Amino acid sequence: MSQTPPRIFTSREDLVAIEQRIVLLDDEARVRVTLDDGTVVQGTVSARPTLEVFRNSDGDEGHNARLRLDDLEHPEIPHYIWVGDVRDIEAIGMA
Repeated sequence: MSQTPPRIFTSREDLVAIEQRIVLLDDEARVRVTLDDGTVVQGTVSARPTLEVFRNSDGDEGHNARLRLDDLEHPEIPHYIWVGDVRDIEAIGMA
């Protein structure tokens, strides 16, 4: 995954929304994540993501967070997701 997120966020409202999603992503939690585009990914949270500062391709600074989910059926396959693109998180158990 690129180190440049597709979107960065600067408003307090957006940052609070990302922080609220991060709280739902405990280490080793099994989750079903739905992205803004409707894509659904299931996996085990490798480590709770953290809100970080990034620059977009124009050099503007903002925030986002990267989530690593280890695939449920093939744990050696990681899925990297930008938390700012997450619409819904559903807990489906613990590892």
